[in-house]
Amino acid sequence: MERLKIATVWFGGCSGCHMSFLDLDEFLLDLAARVDVVYSPVVDCKDYPEGVAVCLIEGAICNEDHLALLHRIRARTRVLIAFGDCAVTANVPALRNHLGSGNAAAVLQCAYLDHAQDRPRLPAEAGIVPVLLDRVRPVHEVVYVEHFLPGCPPPADRIKALLTQLLHGLTPHLEGPPLTFG
Repeated sequence: MERLKIATVWFGGCSGCHMSFLDLDEFLLDLAARVDVVYSPVVDCKDYPEGVAVCLIEGAICNEDHLALLHRIRARTRVLIAFGDCAVTANVPALRNHLGSGNAAAVLQCAYLDHAQDRPRLPAEAGIVPVLLDRVRPVHEVVYVEHFLPGCPPPADRIKALLTQLLHGLTPHLEGPPLTFG
């Protein structure tokens, strides 16, 4: 039986979704017996490979590097999953969108000049800070996404349910009680 190639990606977010993925505990051993993780923040791989079956994408699309990699991922992956609220809605990274059009310059001004404690200046050399997009975007605004796994972060049991269904060749169907507070 051919092993499924899976990937995880971390764009603009806090890595909480990846931490929740690690909370799969013993299921990670079952998963390791059936898949090859070919790209991830926890795998030393510099280029996104061809022929990936499933990719869990954490985080919002905040800069040109994210945008370029996301297009490469879409072209090389059969099933994309917006993994967590930042990928699904742009969530916290999108707070800078409220600064208005052209907000990338305002963000840099705030971070590197207004609140600098030592030698305020904008990074001038290419490659120091990726070029920011003027608007932070959720993944589905940039490329087609097959499945959405909301949550901040999504709980491990939801991640397990989604992956189990995909491993069995099923179209994921995630239902559950609404979130309640109190």
